[in-house]
Amino acid sequence: MNPTPTVDGLYALFDDRTDRPEMIPVTPEEMPEPYRQLLVHTHHMTVTVEGFYGQPVNVEVLETVLSKVEYGRKILLSLKETGEVVQFGMIEVDLSALSNTVGDEILAGKMPLGRVLIQNNVLRSIQPVAFFRVEPSAKLCEWFHLSEPQTTYGRLGVIYAGEQPAIEVLEILAPILAPAARSC
Repeated sequence: MNPTPTVDGLYALFDDRTDRPEMIPVTPEEMPEPYRQLLVHTHHMTVTVEGFYGQPVNVEVLETVLSKVEYGRKILLSLKETGEVVQFGMIEVDLSALSNTVGDEILAGKMPLGRVLIQNNVLRSIQPVAFFRVEPSAKLCEWFHLSEPQTTYGRLGVIYAGEQPAIEVLEILAPILAPAARSC
């Protein structure tokens, strides 16, 4: 597992890259609120997004890849009460860095990654390595239910299990817009 992941490295896991947005590196200071509070921290996005929206999130697994010890997936997080998609994510997991129980729960794809790690008391730290201004692709616009592209923000990071880098993660928030800017 690479302690300094790249967007190219994560996207290389998947055959379908049509969802890849334009991503421009930014500093945390260049990121407007509420994106800065949602992305510039060392906490799980599951907890952060649930706190911001005041409700739990569900995970929808879009695509997976699996080798002997590595697992990758693309996901959407949506609000439990409304179904509104609030985040796109992509991970690569070094399954050898986690217990079989945790690995099995991640592979099942029933819970967001952060919730799996928290509920299993996995000693972890999350280290963001880059932040981005994101111009959504057509596929992201479709998933985020946007009638036209709207700038949003994301982060790239590494989740450590103990001292070992175990998970590379790309997290892109859905644009936080007034309801009128969304399509029906």
